[in-house]
Amino acid sequence: MSRDSRLAELDRYIEDNLQAFLDDLAALCALPTVSAQARAIDETASAVRDLLEKYGIQAEVLPTSGFPVVYGRAEGASPRTLLCYNHYDVQPAEPFELWDSPPFEATLRDGKLYARGVADDKGHIVCRLAAIAALRAVYGELPCSVIFMIEGEEEIGSVSLPAFIEANADRFQADACLWESGRVDYEGRPQMYLGMRGDFYVELRARCMSRDAHSGQGGSIFPNAAWRLIWALATLKGPDERIRIPGWYDDVRPPSQRDLELLAAAPEQDEELKQTYGIREFLLGASGLELKRRQIFEPTCTISGIASGYQGPGSKTVLPAEAMAKVDFRLVPEQRPEDLRVKLRRHLEEQGFGDIEIIEHCGYPAARVDPDHPFVQMVAEAGREVYGKEPVIHPMSGGSGPMDPFVRVLRVPIANAGIGYPDSRAHAPNEHIRLSDFVDGVKHTARVMLRLPEL
Repeated sequence: MSRDSRLAELDRYIEDNLQAFLDDLAALCALPTVSAQARAIDETASAVRDLLEKYGIQAEVLPTSGFPVVYGRAEGASPRTLLCYNHYDVQPAEPFELWDSPPFEATLRDGKLYARGVADDKGHIVCRLAAIAALRAVYGELPCSVIFMIEGEEEIGSVSLPAFIEANADRFQADACLWESGRVDYEGRPQMYLGMRGDFYVELRARCMSRDAHSGQGGSIFPNAAWRLIWALATLKGPDERIRIPGWYDDVRPPSQRDLELLAAAPEQDEELKQTYGIREFLLGASGLELKRRQIFEPTCTISGIASGYQGPGSKTVLPAEAMAKVDFRLVPEQRPEDLRVKLRRHLEEQGFGDIEIIEHCGYPAARVDPDHPFVQMVAEAGREVYGKEPVIHPMSGGSGPMDPFVRVLRVPIANAGIGYPDSRAHAPNEHIRLSDFVDGVKHTARVMLRLPEL
């Protein structure tokens, strides 16, 4: 049988067995694995292990200093090995009232499957298992060995993962790595992200009194925690979008000429982004190449949540004793969380806010991958074959993930192939995937596994 005939048979198997794959995905999405709330962690880790074993993969649950990692290994015909990094935890589903169907009950509507975690990242786990099943069914064996590392803390910063990888590096030795996500753009072109920004996520707390007070009694004589925190937050960033913490930009590495070439080659989708998110213009009026540069190579300071005092219906004249804000700093290459932690603390003290408590939730540096590595080029070629369109290669993602120990410790080239699209609404109500994207993502993944021995 010719190569093209085999590939056609592979694609038919994926299409014919779609419902079985979706059934496995629905069962996984039924587990409310919200790491931020420590829900269903052990239950889901066991379920993922069992699912890997169902697909003929030796699997076990490995402890970490936090939530467990599911390890799996499937032997292949060649000595080449592909590492698949995924995570089984999901974001909180709140606010529940904004969902059109229960978030932990997979629901099919108009060719789309809705559930929390279906796009990020449980669907990608099943996508890779489906690719393995299809390859074994059509070729009789896996063309390469496949290792799974499926963690449970990605949505809360992968705090335990770097030390786990350091301690278990031998177990995860591979020739290349498929990252946890992947998607097409608005025009159906596969997107490849060759690096990720880092993240430094903190919670800032102000406490000014032992308890809330009547605002009439204390409004003009008692300290107000909400105002105290607002004034502290206002020192972090200005209307010019520059972070005002001294030394914050000292280690920022600007994009290289190759980075700028990749950015220039990427299609502009300014209007599509505005329409999707309902915005009139981007910050500072950015557009074109400058917009693409700022989106991934500019450090950020984002207030992700803020709370104080009464927030229920009607009115309550209260002077709050406490206030809290969650602040998300995205980091670019060469910035280090441990250095920025010191600079943030020093800045607050110098501004007269030494009383503001800093609670660190996560911190990891940015990571980069060589865009010209043969594995990256192979994944792009496989995507070109499946989608019939030229893949878009981005020098880095605006998002963050624990990629640093994969590059620094495991020293693997990294690329992505997956099942998402710009409106999948990951992290938002009504998260979903399109079934057509799932099928194409499985086809792409299978071709990557098929071609790895050729490198």
